Amino acid sequence: MHNGHAQPVGSLLREWRQRRRMSQLELACEADISTRHLSFVETGRSTPSRVMLLQLAERLQVPLRERNVLLVAAGYAPVFAERSLDDPALKAARAAIDLVLAGHEPWPALAVDRHWTLVASNAAVAPLLEGVDPHLLAPPVNVLRLSLHPEGLAPRIANLPEWREHLLARLRHDVDVSADPGLIDLMAELRAYPCDRPAAGAGARASARGEHEPGGMIVPLQLATGDGLLSFLSTTTVFGTPLDVTLSELAIESFFPVDAATAGRLRRSAGPGAAGSGA
Repeated sequence: MHNGHAQPVGSLLREWRQRRRMSQLELACEADISTRHLSFVETGRSTPSRVMLLQLAERLQVPLRERNVLLVAAGYAPVFAERSLDDPALKAARAAIDLVLAGHEPWPALAVDRHWTLVASNAAVAPLLEGVDPHLLAPPVNVLRLSLHPEGLAPRIANLPEWREHLLARLRHDVDVSADPGLIDLMAELRAYPCDRPAAGAGARASARGEHEPGGMIVPLQLATGDGLLSFLSTTTVFGTPLDVTLSELAIESFFPVDAATAGRLRRSAGPGAAGSGA
């Protein structure tokens, strides 16, 4: 939340409750405390115990990073560690990320943090970035900016309006969940980018009229390349029940070919002996 460390814990809890659109009665019932006690906590007349505070945060689905903020605001030490992925304690987690990314080849996959900053990617990603302005590839690389920037992938996305709305909807969800100021700023930046559908070119074809109406099952990514149009559907993988802030904010974005033509082009690009999902 904005200026989280400067706010009383009661005010922070009230903000999270309102963000989750819960009444005091609903939250009190879920947390098994009295509405009166919750009201006292929110107004600062009572200080919650550490156990109660974590219980309320769990019911409100507060991200681990912000649970630490709540604890500090109440005078308690943070509970959830935040380590670099290079930390020896996260060696197994980092190995799992690398294994998933490599095992997904020849299909592209990448790992991102809470701000959609690229953490890692497999070998199938780089060939798709041909023609992107180098400044967008200088670390730290923001994957959403790379996708929608007019000097990034946007000119080669055949269904740009649909894909743009899909990405912005996901970002809006992230903002709702986390209230992260960095994501709010990123949303404003991305919304300012032009969203006109680019002309088909470089072997691309425009999306068929009505092919991906809102009532469809998925919004694919349709990317024009010199070898023709590549069509992907995407999935997101996160760590289950993480207790580390860094792991709780990591996601693996995996792309799968929608059609046989895309699968064939990716296999040819990977060369003989390509293993993993496409083997």
